[in-house]
Amino acid sequence: MKSRSLATAIAIVLISSLASMGTTIVPMSVERLTEASTHVVVAEAADSWTEWNADQTMVFTVTRFHVSENLKGEAGPTITVRQMGGRTAHYEQKVAGVRHWQTGDQAVLFLRPSEAGDGSLVVTGLMQGDFRVFHAADQSREAMVSNGVSGVHSYDPAGKTLSEYSGARMSLLDLKSRVKRAAQQ
Repeated sequence: MKSRSLATAIAIVLISSLASMGTTIVPMSVERLTEASTHVVVAEAADSWTEWNADQTMVFTVTRFHVSENLKGEAGPTITVRQMGGRTAHYEQKVAGVRHWQTGDQAVLFLRPSEAGDGSLVVTGLMQGDFRVFHAADQSREAMVSNGVSGVHSYDPAGKTLSEYSGARMSLLDLKSRVKRAAQQ
């Protein structure tokens, strides 16, 4: 009986520690993200709203984007992107690693069709396919991109190690070049 109680206690501790870790991903290269996506676009967030799924068990945030450049695929001038999580009048659902967009946010988005079947898209590889555009703090003010977020762990299957996910950071021009090369292969 004591061994059963001990096993139960150990299982609870393990489950609790895994739950507190949040989101864990296997990192994807820009080339792999491009391959796994039907569309890669440079876009600006226009507006967002939240919706419940059909069973009312999950909240989604839907963001409308104005597309300024297609790097892979042919998206229209406006697209909608669905993400898990969001806030309704009396309920908030958070998903570790999912960053919601504000009006005016610019991003390079790696996308694929959502399962909603409504023509909306989802980000490939969770936050990995959401490269936010910002400008370097130095005098160049060069356009840079990053998909790094906090609260996410990266798993290396080869080394069987877990570490904090820091994402990738590069110039916007470098990212565009890598996507275009990968899309041609």
